[in-house]
Amino acid sequence: MENVNSEHAQEKTKTKKKWITPKTFPYILVFPAVLLFVVFTVYPVISSFLLSFQASEGGVMSFVGFQNYIRLFNDGLFYQSLINTFTILIIQVPIMITLAILLAVMLNSALIRFNGFFRVSFFLPSVTALVTASIVFIILLDGNYGIVNYVLSTIGLEKVSWLNDPFWAKVSIMLVVTWRWTGYNMVILLAGLQNVSQDLYESASIDGAGKVRQFFYITLPQLKPVILFTVVLSTIGTLQLFDEPYILTNGGPNNSTLTVIMYLYDQGFRYFDFGYASAIAYVLVIIIAVLSWIQLRLGSDRD
Repeated sequence: MENVNSEHAQEKTKTKKKWITPKTFPYILVFPAVLLFVVFTVYPVISSFLLSFQASEGGVMSFVGFQNYIRLFNDGLFYQSLINTFTILIIQVPIMITLAILLAVMLNSALIRFNGFFRVSFFLPSVTALVTASIVFIILLDGNYGIVNYVLSTIGLEKVSWLNDPFWAKVSIMLVVTWRWTGYNMVILLAGLQNVSQDLYESASIDGAGKVRQFFYITLPQLKPVILFTVVLSTIGTLQLFDEPYILTNGGPNNSTLTVIMYLYDQGFRYFDFGYASAIAYVLVIIIAVLSWIQLRLGSDRD
């Protein structure tokens, strides 16, 4: 009996040795992460792509071909959401990146005291709970009792209907997004600035170049890859804008702040039209991919 048990144990040991080898051990360690990636990323992506060719008929999903995409390209409200999103993108992103560059340059200077305090202060909005921040801005921008309108009326200016006027509602969204993400981009640019060699500035100073010329001929060219990264990142984030307009204006007034992601959310989780929502998602993915490719091509160094 003991011999049988010992033989059985030896067989188990041999089996383990066959499976666990120096070659297979790294794959065994990586397998849980790969499994999670496949289950929670690859499968949902493929499933939603297939879902974009389906529609619910009597509570049962059935294949309808390209009907969701044909419907999408004839949907005026989708185009309205796309225009709103691109309006915010074209105006807000350049302003935010410019502010982030200026702040990064100032906080990288030895002339500014308490640099650490200011860096944390500007970065703090990006880690602040968005719901809390949005409620604060709702209070600040309230048309009747908001602090901003109170200040405007105090200095003799007319009150502004920040969240109830189509134009000013867009401006309000841009203000909140700029406030929230400028510091985030500033930190990335600041890291890039600290890798720029000081010898370049010293040589430029010896040649008589002032601070302004140094900024345009040294700082900006050296920061070009980092600026490109922040622009691409901000573009993708703006095209996926949802939280700020959803909380502040709920897409109103008259759909003037309705973004593509908000429209997708409404179709999928308000009207339960998951096939159409998936089609919107994949069209947005294509738009993001094309814009990112164009930005990378335009911003890349060419011989």
